[in-house]
Amino acid sequence: MLAFIGVGSNMQNPQQQVETAINLLDELPGCRVVRSSSLYRSAPLGGIEQADFVNAVAVIETAVPPAILLSCCKELERGRGRDPDGERWGPRPLDLDILVYGSERLDTEDLKIPHPGIAERNFVLLPLQEVAADLVIPGLGPVVDLPVNRTSPRITLID
Repeated sequence: MLAFIGVGSNMQNPQQQVETAINLLDELPGCRVVRSSSLYRSAPLGGIEQADFVNAVAVIETAVPPAILLSCCKELERGRGRDPDGERWGPRPLDLDILVYGSERLDTEDLKIPHPGIAERNFVLLPLQEVAADLVIPGLGPVVDLPVNRTSPRITLID
């Protein structure tokens, strides 16, 4: 099964945090990173004054069920210094989100797949379109057909 993981950070050397997280995803039992996007610098959402984020998307091949994958992602976040009780929309050393998991659609208290807000987040859509132009997001359609505002919130490709 292919899963798409959004990776972001705006603390403690964000670019290194994102690159390390992609490597750590590859080390998870039952998971293998098959592709990852370029890195993007993006303005934070949520109205809290904080540093820009570095974002990417990792494509993983996995046999791990979504709920277990979520648990693994949360453990990686904690291991990189994220406070699980930290401020919503606040700064964080690592943020991992399961964006898409095959063709599955889930809506539980802990996990929603596809991740809500994909269609409104250029820091998700741009890297997703880069690594999986043929991706069909369940309930939304082809990722290449989703309109992307390339200027707001502010986003730039990191060379």
